[in-house]
Amino acid sequence: MAEPEHGITTGAVARRLGVSPTTVRSWDQRYGIGPAVRGDGRHRRWYPADVAMLEEMCRLTASGVPPAEAAHAAQRRPSAGPVTTESAAVPPSESAEPVGRRTPPTGAPSVEARRAGPGSGLPLGSVRQECRGLARAAVRLDGAAMEGLLQEVLAQYGLVTAWEEVMVPTLHAVGRKWESSDDRYVEVEHLLSWHVSTALRRAAVTGPVTTSSAAPVVLACVPAEQHTLPLEALTAGLAEQGLPTRMFGAAVPAEALDAAVRRSGPAAVALWSQARSTADHALARHVAGTAFGVRGARTAPLVLLAGPGWLGRAPAHGMIRPSGLREALDAIGRLYGRPAGHPDG
Repeated sequence: MAEPEHGITTGAVARRLGVSPTTVRSWDQRYGIGPAVRGDGRHRRWYPADVAMLEEMCRLTASGVPPAEAAHAAQRRPSAGPVTTESAAVPPSESAEPVGRRTPPTGAPSVEARRAGPGSGLPLGSVRQECRGLARAAVRLDGAAMEGLLQEVLAQYGLVTAWEEVMVPTLHAVGRKWESSDDRYVEVEHLLSWHVSTALRRAAVTGPVTTSSAAPVVLACVPAEQHTLPLEALTAGLAEQGLPTRMFGAAVPAEALDAAVRRSGPAAVALWSQARSTADHALARHVAGTAFGVRGARTAPLVLLAGPGWLGRAPAHGMIRPSGLREALDAIGRLYGRPAGHPDG
């Protein structure tokens, strides 16, 4: 299925990058970071090369480069052709995309192996062969095939690699497809998300039974944040290592999160924010400052600012901003005396 000929809207681009449409328009007006081609009526329509330029702008500004300099550098970046799922999923410094990729088992397809062939229906780019099968099953609404494929990749590659190199690229490919197709394929994204969630929860349940009395890890989406899949992946990864977790899910009210932290006395708290509009820095500081334990030996949890919503501000004391699932697992594992790079299956 061919890509749409008219690009995608500014709103769709903004949602993908985790910034406001006003910011995207401002970059265009002030610095010339705009689409090469405009539709009828001068409306902005963004094509893959345009989106790649915006992603570079986001990456540079998030790392502290002044906007004018970032715009100049982004405009001069070498043309990389169509944007792949791995570059377009989440800004490079944030959590959903691969960091420190795991080397596949002997005989496994290369990460850079095959491009999605004709009939895949989704713009997958250079990703695993398994992504092509999962994408085709999603487009066919073939739930049984998706379930089987997800079980296979989890068993063969382990949780981290399955999440970063199969699940995330396919999910983002589906998201881009409906954004650029007049909201078609919404049913494909919903069904795929449900099966990915099911596979992750199954992996969490089948992990080693935790009998330790060690402090747990609390995982929650900030208030108004509905995206839970990355936290479900982190929950499954922790369960795979036999670490205790308490997963509270989507849009946890501030009062409920405070109560959960105080009642469970966690070693770490992972807070997910998909967009800057949902990132609650005051709440994160409050959680990081919540101390518990006996007088003279009180401790506070390590707060993980997970997700692209936390970009743009340096983490405060007692907080870290992991760049991916593996880094988050390593940081939490160290709290329990686990070595970095603990095997994921």
